[in-house]
Amino acid sequence: MNGRTTRRSARLLGSSLLLAATLLATTAAANPRMLVDVNTLKVIEHEDAFQRWYPASLTKLMTAYTVFRAIKAGEVTLESTVTMTKNAAAEPPSKMYYKPGQKMTLDSALKIILVKSANDVAVAIGESVGGSEQGFVARMNAEAARIGMSSSHFINPHGLPGKGQYTTARDLAVLAVTLKREFPQYASYFALEGFTTGKKQYPNFNMLIGRFDGADGMKTGFICASGFNQVSSATRNGRSVVSVVLGSDSLGARADISAGMLEKGLTMRPGSVPTLGQLRPYGETRDIVADVSEDICSKHAAKVRSEGRDEAGRQKLVSPYIHELNRPLKLVYAGLMGGDTAKPAGNDQVAVGDTGGLTNVPIPIPRPTTF
Repeated sequence: MNGRTTRRSARLLGSSLLLAATLLATTAAANPRMLVDVNTLKVIEHEDAFQRWYPASLTKLMTAYTVFRAIKAGEVTLESTVTMTKNAAAEPPSKMYYKPGQKMTLDSALKIILVKSANDVAVAIGESVGGSEQGFVARMNAEAARIGMSSSHFINPHGLPGKGQYTTARDLAVLAVTLKREFPQYASYFALEGFTTGKKQYPNFNMLIGRFDGADGMKTGFICASGFNQVSSATRNGRSVVSVVLGSDSLGARADISAGMLEKGLTMRPGSVPTLGQLRPYGETRDIVADVSEDICSKHAAKVRSEGRDEAGRQKLVSPYIHELNRPLKLVYAGLMGGDTAKPAGNDQVAVGDTGGLTNVPIPIPRPTTF
């Protein structure tokens, strides 16, 4: 190789590295979102809708959908037993800290993963319904492909990050709309204000439920790599809309953005806009899975979020569409068969205590998850 060829190769390598760095920077700055009318499937609003993103606990929407399909097929019922295994119990937080061998109904397990985002219970569901965790994950991916989630892949039932785990705002909108249209009988699972095990009470991370007029679901998720994510739905005056917000920098931000989008969807009439099926893929970095860890879990970001809470630990919200919840939470029971004996460990944020009538409940703080 002569000197000229060497210099040319070096320039090409440098250009390639610069392009890769630019693409990654652009990807990290993305803030994917989508707003869809459930009845007409019209896409009212979208931004970076095809950008691949770590789904975090939004994965549990896919877990729930796969379970509902198994119920529909007659394989299980809501009263079927979910058994905690050694494999499931070993999952990192957020979790319920149940011991291997302890059992719960599928009904309780669904409530726990959709409110508490318990990773140990999500794996126990997968093993109980799919025969094994990987068997269940294979079913998740098959169901995702069947309903048209064309840029999603799952490697576990809970959403902790890893190679091969990704989705998009567009695909999450497809999933949310499908859940609402195909399984309306299970809508209440996504609208729970919280649950009690009889000993502890767990409020929902979704700050819109009970606080935004018409809010009726669905799920939140957080890891450092993806930021604060939320899939929301609301129904008012016969209209039903779904919003997806990915990569927000705090609990409050994702709630404020979601509320604004839902209000827009419920009050405006979309004109000539594409439907979910008509929207074509776009975005130069869409095939790169974004990682916003440095922006979300830095010391500076943590300081900014702490300043966004009041003296009682409640997240400060700025949206005019979110009001105070000045009444006790409406809690349902979810726990082990025969009573709950598990105790929280470490600083895994769990409940608000056995205080009876609860008002203005502090929202639990998600624990950072890193690779």
